[in-house]
This record gives sequence, structure tokens and C-alpha cells, in this order.
Amino acid sequence: MNTETPLTPSSSPEPQERNWLPLVIASAAVLLVLGIIALVQHGQNKAIATTTPVSAALDAYAANLPITNIVMSESANLAGGKMTYIDGHIANHGGSTVSLVMVQVIFRDYKHEVAQNETLPIKLIRMKEPYVDVENVSAAPLKPGAERDFRLIFDEIKPDWDGAYPEVRVVHVLTK
Repeated sequence: MNTETPLTPSSSPEPQERNWLPLVIASAAVLLVLGIIALVQHGQNKAIATTTPVSAALDAYAANLPITNIVMSESANLAGGKMTYIDGHIANHGGSTVSLVMVQVIFRDYKHEVAQNETLPIKLIRMKEPYVDVENVSAAPLKPGAERDFRLIFDEIKPDWDGAYPEVRVVHVLTK
């Protein structure tokens, strides 16, 4: 006696149509957020960075702002790129309070020709632990006799740069 019921093909269920709209919206939102992050990171330095002729005249107050103890370092960013940092020390030996310091940074190639030339504001180091935090000079103006550490941040350095420390010189200063 066979109590099993034979399997009979029943009407096959029609494949359900998948709703792709939520997946498309989520993907677009993720791409938008990543794009905004990339633009913000790229724009932090590039919005102010400009190119100045190598023979640009120095600001009259620049002689009162010696830059010393230049050190370079690199780190990887979240986008898989590389950030290059130039840290240094600046002193105000003049009689005015400084609220902006623009420096020209010249990277040279192996022929000692200019590989990259950028002018950007220095950012004063506010704190070093647990990470380096920087602020504009205008947020903590450099008073006469004051000294501070600073940092310059570069998203990209041209591949033909020779690897030597760049020239860093003050080209524009705002004083009070």
C-alpha cells in the first residue's frame, strides 16, 4: 500500500518582477556622499591655492617672519591617495600683529626646474594630540614676538618632483 501521493507538476509560479528602485536610490545616495566628501577634501586646499610666478616680489613684512625647522611627511587618505605635509616654525619679529601669511611653495624636478608652484595660506597648528589640528592665522593672530608651528597640506605633488624639500617663502602678509 502506497500512501505517498505522487508529485504532480502544478502550475509554475510566475517569476515576480523585482523592484529595483530602492537599490538604485541607495546606490545614488552613496555615490553622492562619496562625491561630496571627495570635493570637500580636494577643495580644502585647492580653493585657496594659486600659482604665483617664481619671481614674485616678497611682501615688505616678510623679512620679519622667518620660517625655520621645515619637516615633510606623508600619509594615506581614505580615498587611497597620498597627502603630503610640510610642517615648520614661524616667528613674528616685527612690530605688527599678523592675521594672514601666504607662502609660495616651489617643488623642483631633477633638472632643478619648477615642477610645481603653489601659493597658499599657512595654517597654524592648534594641537598635536590625538591628531594634528590646524587653524587659520586669523583665528589666532601672530602678535609681535610670538612664534608658532604651522602646517601646509598638499593633496597632490607632481610626479616629476625630485623629492628634495621645496622652497617656502612668504609672499603676502596681512597685518593689524
